[in-house]
Amino acid sequence: MDTFEPYLSEIKHSSQATRVKEILDWIHNHFPALETRIAWGYPHFVHKGTFILALSVAKEHVAIAPEKVAVDKFRHQAEMLGYATSQQLIKIKWNQPVNFCLLQKIIEFNLDDKKGYKTYWR
Repeated sequence: MDTFEPYLSEIKHSSQATRVKEILDWIHNHFPALETRIAWGYPHFVHKGTFILALSVAKEHVAIAPEKVAVDKFRHQAEMLGYATSQQLIKIKWNQPVNFCLLQKIIEFNLDDKKGYKTYWR
């Protein structure tokens, strides 16, 4: 997971860096087949050359970016957990717990839905 160290070192608040590292480590440990890379300045998880999920940090939240199709599919569940959403993001405020069950469902959905994709994005 050295791939993400430069990104983590740029996060200004150590508690936020720790939180993001926890999420990145969880994904890596539960989905070890996913490749890791920094793309467009953010941590990305990739499977066989296609994008699965990215994370980004904002002042108020950590954002999970699984592409619009996945956000649309899981929007209701995310909002029921108190997470804000946009077209492309699920936003988890720094004081909210991460629902790893939902994160797992999102990743599994993208892995299944994008089987056979030859491009990075949908």
